[in-house]
Amino acid sequence: MNEQAGNFGPGGRPLGEAPREEQTPGERVDGFGPEGEVFPHRVRVATPAAAPFERVTDTRVPSWRTVGIPALMFVLTAVSTLLAGALQRGVAPEAAFSHPALLLTGLPFSLTLLLILGAHEMGHYVASRKWGVDASLPYFLPAPSLLGTFGAVIRIRGGILNRNALMDVAVAGPLAGLAAAVPALLVGLMMSRLAPGGSSPGIGLGTPLLFDGLAWLVHGPVPEGQTILLHPVAFAGWCGLLVTSLNLIPAGQLDGGHVVYTLLGGWHAKISVAIGLVLLVMGYWWPGWIFWSVMVLALGRRHPPLMDEWEPLTRKRRFWGFACMMLLVCTFTLTPIRLF
Repeated sequence: MNEQAGNFGPGGRPLGEAPREEQTPGERVDGFGPEGEVFPHRVRVATPAAAPFERVTDTRVPSWRTVGIPALMFVLTAVSTLLAGALQRGVAPEAAFSHPALLLTGLPFSLTLLLILGAHEMGHYVASRKWGVDASLPYFLPAPSLLGTFGAVIRIRGGILNRNALMDVAVAGPLAGLAAAVPALLVGLMMSRLAPGGSSPGIGLGTPLLFDGLAWLVHGPVPEGQTILLHPVAFAGWCGLLVTSLNLIPAGQLDGGHVVYTLLGGWHAKISVAIGLVLLVMGYWWPGWIFWSVMVLALGRRHPPLMDEWEPLTRKRRFWGFACMMLLVCTFTLTPIRLF
């Protein structure tokens, strides 16, 4: 029976009332939500599977700013990491500039590091596009340093829907980067060799738990007085673990900070300040922690609000959040680089 009793028209509206805008499942209209929440604006709550079809509205034509600048910075970073890799192989800077073909000796390190950094940022990018978040292509950052780069970043230009979306975007980068770093590290360790550990001045690398486990898997227990002389591919893999741990610092606008916000919400600011102070103290063992402390304390104490702060975090995403905190423990080292 399709008839409706009483003074109601089709759809259950009182007679004489203008039709309301259609409300689709998963959508809250101005006024009150299903639990009595007040929503001053329309908020769409869709499932992740529907996200690519319902929220991606970016139809801008690629431009120099959106494509050209990221491409240029990638080329510059490729050159700087090539130079860094060549210097690690004993090529003098003046020789590299006078004979550019010598830069090819840095290719194993450069390609591996760019692959790991690219995987990390593309993890963020793909997760952002899945949720309809307006994200830029990765910006690689060249640097005149031992690694030849400061890493890579993407810009999030739009708001993020809810905690589930934020968690997906936050963890996708470290997990994708680790998926590239671990195989590279294994292959690099197979090409590395044991050598006497001399007492001459040099640079030492701190080794996190994950590195120690993979090194033991490949070389077994390292005899006393011996050390592993890393192949450039293995060094790039080590850099990948370092990048993962730095990004998972649970504070500010870092990936770990986003994870903390999704898990603990209002505690984010207090935790960020506490972590910033801890990093400052850790600067006693490695000066680089002072830079990260300043960045967290000065730039990262406040987290941008989500479009929907009420949507609960799913159990699966809660698991991945805590898993990434465990990953921080496995990739962390107190003194990443030390002189001796």
